[in-house]
Amino acid sequence: MTSTNTPDGPAPAKTPEVWLPFPAGEIDGLPGGLTYRFWDGGPDFPADPADCAFYVVPYMKGSAVSVRPLAGMTGVQVVQTLTAGIDHVEPGLGVLPAGVRLCNAKGVHEASTAELALTLILSSLRGVAGFVRGQDAEEWRSGFYPALADRSVLIVGYGSIGAAIEDRLAPFECARVVRVARSARASARGPVHALGELPGLLPEADVVVLSTPLNPSTQGLVDAGFLAAMRDGALLVNVARGGVVDTEALLAELESGRLRAALDVTDPEPLPPGHPLWHAPHVLITPHVGGSSSAFLPRARRLLAAQLGRFAAGEPVRNLVLTTG
Repeated sequence: MTSTNTPDGPAPAKTPEVWLPFPAGEIDGLPGGLTYRFWDGGPDFPADPADCAFYVVPYMKGSAVSVRPLAGMTGVQVVQTLTAGIDHVEPGLGVLPAGVRLCNAKGVHEASTAELALTLILSSLRGVAGFVRGQDAEEWRSGFYPALADRSVLIVGYGSIGAAIEDRLAPFECARVVRVARSARASARGPVHALGELPGLLPEADVVVLSTPLNPSTQGLVDAGFLAAMRDGALLVNVARGGVVDTEALLAELESGRLRAALDVTDPEPLPPGHPLWHAPHVLITPHVGGSSSAFLPRARRLLAAQLGRFAAGEPVRNLVLTTG
């Protein structure tokens, strides 16, 4: 770190600045030797973006807010998201200098997102949404409903969240769980199939869970052909990103009554009033709340304290997704 000579002697070197979406006092274990600035996406920046060395992207503020300071961050070294996906910051990466490290929030959302995935599966299969409507109408809607037990589940996107979903499926006596990722590999629970094998796997699945990141290889992955390959009566669960699914193709299958869906994410998002997906048959919609639970803050704070500790010590940061340039 350099200093500047002044008439009174060398000026003290500036400490690296960190932009945080939470007040620094709310995060235990932050290292010294850094200057912390609080910015949660408001209209005014807390300081000159050019002085920011470590930028923590505000959580759930959308792409426009996330990328707004990037053009001025000429000295930034690390951009840290608080999401597993990075699609909301990717539009601004081109303005960053070479060598900037982009890190995601692996380890923060697994518990919460996997919990919601199980909630969506069970609620949809057991007809919970219909029971709630029946309660509102004072109707006793008894009947015979499918169980998760003895069902075959296909997880598309077998990263840390996909693995956490399988962990939570274990007690439910599923007939089998099949794993799919970008490329084939082994896992602690068994083989992971490549995306290219989906046409042969989809017809055998009762439940298809999407937990894949949104990138060029997964944009529109669940198109008319994908859906047509699913067996009659199958359930599609999306806790990934809305853009992974072709909404028009899904609407056609829902309106025909052939498939069911439980969606935490949609395209477009937020789903606007009047959109046909709101009232499509056999669909359960939650408003992108997979990660936003009480489990988020403790894990996010631990991640930031650990990452900033490594940064301050000159050690490699973790969860590296890419380096610009």
